[in-house]
Amino acid sequence: MRVVIADDSVLLREGLALLLAEAGHEVVAAVGDGPSLVEAVAEHRPDVSLVDVRMPPTHTDEGLRAAFEVRNADPRAPLLVLSQYVEVTYADELLAGGEGGLGYLLKDRVSDVDDFLDALVTVAAGGTVLDPMVVRQLMGRRRDPVETLTPREGEVLALMAQGRSNAAIARALVVSGAAVEKHTQRIFAKLGLHADESDHRRVLAVVRYLRSGSGPR
Repeated sequence: MRVVIADDSVLLREGLALLLAEAGHEVVAAVGDGPSLVEAVAEHRPDVSLVDVRMPPTHTDEGLRAAFEVRNADPRAPLLVLSQYVEVTYADELLAGGEGGLGYLLKDRVSDVDDFLDALVTVAAGGTVLDPMVVRQLMGRRRDPVETLTPREGEVLALMAQGRSNAAIARALVVSGAAVEKHTQRIFAKLGLHADESDHRRVLAVVRYLRSGSGPR
């Protein structure tokens, strides 16, 4: 894969570049601020971009603003956002568009190399990956649950929000793949997501679930 890295820490940029190169990926640009990220994505059209939320000059949300600018120019540009802390509002805003090819991980997650690389591949392929800590805080932030979801459907959707496939969900819940597929179809039906939806139904289901703040009842 061709990757753009955006992080103001030179050490982290170089470390990520080395890690990705060893995994067989090509880092086409490594930049330290938001405008440079936007320019690099426009120039290189990478398969995925790694973006730090906080970058110069204020070290608040410059990275996220740049990510929004990238997505406004190309709504399907894959982005994996890295943050030192759980920024619930930022994660919520990032997911609001309902498109795939998005991820939000805590930087600590990079230490688990296999999981990090798997997340990168998932996002590049159009999937959605959320750090489990982000999922928990997004769900705990709101108090308007999706009342129609059963406890098992809630578990399936929570695992779906972590970017897991049906097969991975089946392993985690110790059920058959057919059972997960039935739960998934029921979730789609209860959330009003029909087979002819132009957007990815899994992504839309996760977004609606997180916005509602629902857990299994």
